Amino acid sequence: MQVSHRGLGPLAGRALPLRGLSVATDAGQRESGPGHASMTLAPDRADPVKARMTDPATSLPVGLTQAEAKARLAAEGPNELPKARRRSPLRIILDVLREPMLALLLAGGVVYLLLGNREEALILLAFAGLSVGITVVQEARTERVLEALRDLTSPRALVIRDGQRQRIAGRDVARGDVIVLAEGDRVPADAALMTAADLSADESLLTGEAVPVRKVAGAETEAGPGGEDQPMVYSGSLIVRGTGMACVTATGTASEIGRIGTSLGQLETETPHLQRQMRKLVIVFAAVGAAVSAAVVVLYGLLRGGWLEGVLAGIAVGMSMLPEEFPMVLAVFMAMGAWRISKVRVLTRRASAIETLGAASVLCTDKTGTLTENRMTIAELRLPDGTAAKTGEALPEAFRELAAAGVMASAPEPFDPMEKAFHVLSKADLRSGETLPGEGRKLVRSYPLSSALLAMSQAWEAGKGWQIAAKGAPEAVAVLCRLDQATRATLTAQVDQMAGAGLRVLGVAEASQQGSLPEDPRVFRFQFLGLVGLADPLRASVPDAVAQCRSAGIRVIMITGDYPATAQAIAGEAGLQGDRVITGPDLASLSDAELATAVKDVTIFARIMPEQKLRIVSALKAAGAVVAMTGDGVNDAPSLKAAHIGIAMGGRGTDVAREAASIVLLDDDFGSIVTTVRLGRRIYDNLRKAMSFILAVHVPIAGLALMPLLFGMPILFGPMHIAFLEMVIDPVCSLVFEAETEEDDVMTRKPRPPTEPLFSGPTIVWSLVQGALVLGVTATIFTLAPGYGLTTDQVRGMTFAALVFAIVALILVDRSRSSSILTAITRPNRALAVVLPIVGALLAVTLFWQPARDLFGFAALDPVHLAVAPLAGLTVLVVLEVIKPIWRWSVQGTKAAMASTSGKRAVH
Repeated sequence: MQVSHRGLGPLAGRALPLRGLSVATDAGQRESGPGHASMTLAPDRADPVKARMTDPATSLPVGLTQAEAKARLAAEGPNELPKARRRSPLRIILDVLREPMLALLLAGGVVYLLLGNREEALILLAFAGLSVGITVVQEARTERVLEALRDLTSPRALVIRDGQRQRIAGRDVARGDVIVLAEGDRVPADAALMTAADLSADESLLTGEAVPVRKVAGAETEAGPGGEDQPMVYSGSLIVRGTGMACVTATGTASEIGRIGTSLGQLETETPHLQRQMRKLVIVFAAVGAAVSAAVVVLYGLLRGGWLEGVLAGIAVGMSMLPEEFPMVLAVFMAMGAWRISKVRVLTRRASAIETLGAASVLCTDKTGTLTENRMTIAELRLPDGTAAKTGEALPEAFRELAAAGVMASAPEPFDPMEKAFHVLSKADLRSGETLPGEGRKLVRSYPLSSALLAMSQAWEAGKGWQIAAKGAPEAVAVLCRLDQATRATLTAQVDQMAGAGLRVLGVAEASQQGSLPEDPRVFRFQFLGLVGLADPLRASVPDAVAQCRSAGIRVIMITGDYPATAQAIAGEAGLQGDRVITGPDLASLSDAELATAVKDVTIFARIMPEQKLRIVSALKAAGAVVAMTGDGVNDAPSLKAAHIGIAMGGRGTDVAREAASIVLLDDDFGSIVTTVRLGRRIYDNLRKAMSFILAVHVPIAGLALMPLLFGMPILFGPMHIAFLEMVIDPVCSLVFEAETEEDDVMTRKPRPPTEPLFSGPTIVWSLVQGALVLGVTATIFTLAPGYGLTTDQVRGMTFAALVFAIVALILVDRSRSSSILTAITRPNRALAVVLPIVGALLAVTLFWQPARDLFGFAALDPVHLAVAPLAGLTVLVVLEVIKPIWRWSVQGTKAAMASTSGKRAVH
């Protein structure tokens, strides 16, 4: 079919079909795919499905059917390496049996048996069983959450099934699948290459050799990893250059990496900061508790003569002081936090990222696809003489050669949004009898974009010679076209004008060549055809998200490869503050010290190469910032890993970027980052509330356990009473506080210092104030009640009930740091709505059911005495609510004074 595009010259030929990577020709050759040198198709292998691996009508691969893939997965197992098996309920029970708290409960049961109190022993053992049950339920829930997250974070693979490209989980790749590979992809399984275009792979994971090896298409061989020009690619290796398609030959443990025995479960990860803090706290509390318990046993035995009773008292004190909830709460919060974040289509690959989110002070983001929709459209075409044409109507004849050359400089099957825009424009402008530029012609070589030359060129057959089309950065195309200084100055002015309107500007050129093709595209004699302006609309959610970051004290920095004027236009729409722009060449001329100074007030970096992002991250860290960095390419991996929080794009990002990052955005939306920061702050706030509650509630429990021993009073609590209280505390601190909604000021306060401990000085003091108040109220009841004619058992029951009500008051007080109790009560919390009625029912059973009263050592109380417990809880609630705003004001004043002092020191 003849092309009637005027002005296209030799470019007006036949090009490759847009679908598929290869097409049969009369000579029996397989022509090349998108933008690379010609490829060859490997011969059929001995696989019954391979006979119809390609469609005879189109020579395009169709791959397995869904049914065939499902059958093979069922027969051969999923494509995954051996990993630690999910803990079964029995395994969890065995792990729980090693917990110190359970050991104390069992020891108490044994002592009761020795004393002949079988009922107390049985009820204590029942509490032990209940403790095991609660822990198993909570940990099993955590296991299910982690398993679901593992499924979500499974590496993705692009396969062809039933003739259609599909993105599936790596574990679902089956032997015989056709996989599509491109630069930056992690190979999901061992496979033989059917097509290969300038393909190289990094197989260092298997060989230890960091130099990439070249790959060619061919039949399956027995050769191992590491050789040049081999037709095999291996699971775990990284495609660093080119594209190709391959037929999977081995999966899972049958793959090369499986035979070597490499397992993801063997990778060691750094212990998160919170977990290290938690270990220290538990060790300190356990050491103090053990010392006090031993002292109690000795003192009781010496002063009262009852050594077995002394052991019981020591066990009760030990249980009251042992904060076994700390590690459990941390595990539950981290797992459930990652799950909550995944619900907004953000995956957390490292638990440490959750605790760091609340401290992020700088958010570095790219522009295309994150701030913008990554939906490029060509908005304007401009000829060398400055004549411009807007798109939307039929292109004038003078501009059609420019548009056609843009198509020829793009991949025949485009994935890049800009290249798609060229194809869309040309398709929309086709006239009667025309075909897409280049259709039916052979693409013989591609010259990819590089750091040395920000332009790509493609050479096509043109009779006895070659026709070359190029597109790229205007300054790079100017170099290719050898433009003089005056022409370049005019070109720069036109680019500035287009970029100032928010357009991304590309230059387009063409050349012809006789004889062999050179290695360097700069050898060609290019003719400049004009400029193309592409528009990528800003995401609707971005301005509001940027405003939220600003109110939260998070500085947003845009790092883009675009022209400075384009970057400034998008930054203005997004609401980014600052007029100064640092370009890639500017950055290269700055020393590290100069860059560290510059990054303090610069919010736009333009014309930045991926490898320069690492310098920006390092400079920000040197300036004291906690940095979150987004990225999607292979070259972004170092900066993602160097940042405190690496954020990879899940949609367009490469596997290596996702592996280097700690967070993956499934929808590539900037608004999701801000939502994640909000959730991260909420999770950290709630974790601190839970820890504060745990510390506060252990103060009165320990105090009431020690008080009788210190003042010669009747023993108030035994191990059974402490166990009951733990049944209240455990689900409250791990479930109720985890489900709390965010504070009103969560996105209006400054980021917390990254070194700030979970238990800061003010937090510890506030917890001790709460605990001391509860201890004072309950100890007063315990001391004064006998004077009103109550028996020891009645005093014990009244004090115990008062303590439970006071614990409920602490829950209500600690639910919110900034809101009043009325506001906190009206906030929904399903876990609290379930837990409180259960606690009330259990307390009622112990107070009103005679068998339970006997087991707990309680006696019936008159109505007037029953009213004491809720009044005690109400007293605690009211006093703490009065103190809370005063305390908050005092802490804020102290922080402000400290900040002012540090600022003055910095000035001097």
